[in-house]
Amino acid sequence: MFTGIIEEIGTVKSLTTSYPAARLSINAKTILEDVRIGDSISIDGVCLTVVKFDSNSFEVDVQQETINLTRINSYRPGTEVNLERAATPQTRLGGHYVQGHIDGTGIVRSWRRINNDWVLCVSCPPELNKYIVNKGFITLNGISLTVTGKTGEIESHIIPHTRDITNLRSMTIGDKINIEVDVIAKYIEKLVK
Repeated sequence: MFTGIIEEIGTVKSLTTSYPAARLSINAKTILEDVRIGDSISIDGVCLTVVKFDSNSFEVDVQQETINLTRINSYRPGTEVNLERAATPQTRLGGHYVQGHIDGTGIVRSWRRINNDWVLCVSCPPELNKYIVNKGFITLNGISLTVTGKTGEIESHIIPHTRDITNLRSMTIGDKINIEVDVIAKYIEKLVK
C-alpha cells in the first residue's frame, strides 16, 4: 500500500524486454536509503518489486500485462518517474490509500497555469468514468490528487509544490499518464450489485 505522496523523482536507466519478464532499471537516491530485495516501490503508481539494487539504482521485473496496461511502454532512458516506498504503520497518510494497481491510462489534454495553481486535464477511459467523482480521490502517475472537475475527463488543480517535486513538471499535452481510481468506489460497486 502507498499514500500517493511522492518521495523522489527517479530517471529510467533502461528498459529491456525479455522472456518471461521485462527488466526496468531506475536511477534514484532517496528510495535507496533503506531498500532491500523484495521491497515494493511505486513507480509512476505501479507497485513493483525490487529484484536488484546498487548505490545508484534499482531494478524491477515487469510482466507484459503491466507494460500493456500502463505508460511503462513509453519509457526511454532519462524518462522521469515518480517514486514512493511502501507505507509502514508509522507513515503519515497525507494522501489516500493507493494500491499501486493501475486501472488504465489517460492522455494529458491540457496543462495550464491559472493564477497560482496548475490545472491538469486528463482523458478518462469510459470504463473508469463511473468511479470518479468531483472532490474525490484519484491517483495520476502515483500522485494522490483531488478531482476538481469531471466531464468525461479528469481535472485536478495542482499546487506549484506538487508540480515541482513530481514528474508532472515534465508532462506535456499528449503524454500518457497512469490512472488508479479510488478502491473504495470499486468495493461499493461490488457490494451494491
